[in-house]
Amino acid sequence: MTSKGKGNVTLVHNASPIQPPGEDTSANHGPSREEIRRRAYEIYLERNGLPGDELDDWLRAERELQKVALFKRGWNRLQKQHHPGSEEGN
Repeated sequence: MTSKGKGNVTLVHNASPIQPPGEDTSANHGPSREEIRRRAYEIYLERNGLPGDELDDWLRAERELQKVALFKRGWNRLQKQHHPGSEEGN
């Protein structure tokens, strides 16, 4: 299902990226499209559900989640340095 958003941007609902076989997505640590979609929807609701800023919501969600992912990566790296025997990094 597709719909036209602001500026004739085509939005694809329920689309998921196809990962090449053998690619380890757990090493990516970046936000998934589903996580971004959920956060963008939360931002939309925070704006009282007013239409017209779908792209801005998506980009803001992407930025926020990338910052969280970078923080977690750095935190896990620090935990592993201080606790080298820990697999989880917690």
